[in-house]
Amino acid sequence: MRLHHLAFALTLATACTVAGAADLLGPGVISTGLQETSAAFSPDGDTVYFMRSDFAEKDDTILVSHRQGAGWSTPQVASFSGQWHDSEPGFSPDGRRLYFVSNRPPRPGQPPVEASLQGRRFAGTHLWYVERQPDGRWGAPVHVAGALNDGAQIYNPSVAANGDVYFSAHRPDSGRFYQIYVAHWTGHGYADPERVALGDLEHNRMDPCVDPQQRFLVYAGDEGDALGRADLYIAFRQPDGRWGKPEHLGGDVNTADLENAPSLGPHFGELYLSSNRQDDVHYPKARDDAASLQKRLAGPLNGSRNLWRVDIAEVLRRHGVTPAGSSPPAR
Repeated sequence: MRLHHLAFALTLATACTVAGAADLLGPGVISTGLQETSAAFSPDGDTVYFMRSDFAEKDDTILVSHRQGAGWSTPQVASFSGQWHDSEPGFSPDGRRLYFVSNRPPRPGQPPVEASLQGRRFAGTHLWYVERQPDGRWGAPVHVAGALNDGAQIYNPSVAANGDVYFSAHRPDSGRFYQIYVAHWTGHGYADPERVALGDLEHNRMDPCVDPQQRFLVYAGDEGDALGRADLYIAFRQPDGRWGKPEHLGGDVNTADLENAPSLGPHFGELYLSSNRQDDVHYPKARDDAASLQKRLAGPLNGSRNLWRVDIAEVLRRHGVTPAGSSPPAR
């Protein structure tokens, strides 16, 4: 989710649905003094794709890192990225596909996708995926067909086990703000997107992260009680199939800073998010020299967006969601 999309968000409130403490992902390796968002883990948890960009988020690239013992390998540009404005990777639950959004031309010879909002033009996005080949490598990027790619503002794809794709977008029925949509997989393609009913249209809602069995949905926005520019909320599927009232996640999930781009980790209750939280500076501080100042200001907690891990297992259990059946069948 882009920072200018969050200009809609308000600032209020209190937390209620409590989660565990937050841990920085790969400090200095994955989480750095640049902008990192949108962690996408392989089903075995040994590989993570994520987005890295400049502070203005005009230069987005998808990187990949592999687990090495207790740490992570030096990230490399993903095989399908590095030329276009690529961002927001998301695995299908079986690991066979990796979805992402990009401004690359939908077809050869066409111009890059461009979007406009409130009189400003910027790199637009369409939904793409790469598919795992028999040799283990990714195939060529595939542009997803269907009405979900109408327009040029589709963000943060999240895929359920049955192939349904959740995403955020600004569409004709979104009102003034961004809303969350789902495009159901029909077996032959994607049906027209439907707006997910989470409340009135006077609140900004982005970056959906859906449980593979669609038992719950985590997203970023402000339902009127956000602590900062955007917080994370969770909604649970009700017995009648509708989504319950969104609940504000507490604990270390949300702060007075920006929280967004949630994604599920490989273990039950693992939630990854992007946040620009940073260490407080207390004065008088220990006197800096040029080297110590440079090291601190270039580090992960310099106000850039980083990737954090939190545990929401107890939140899920209190709502009847258990690990049983959480590993989705292959598509």
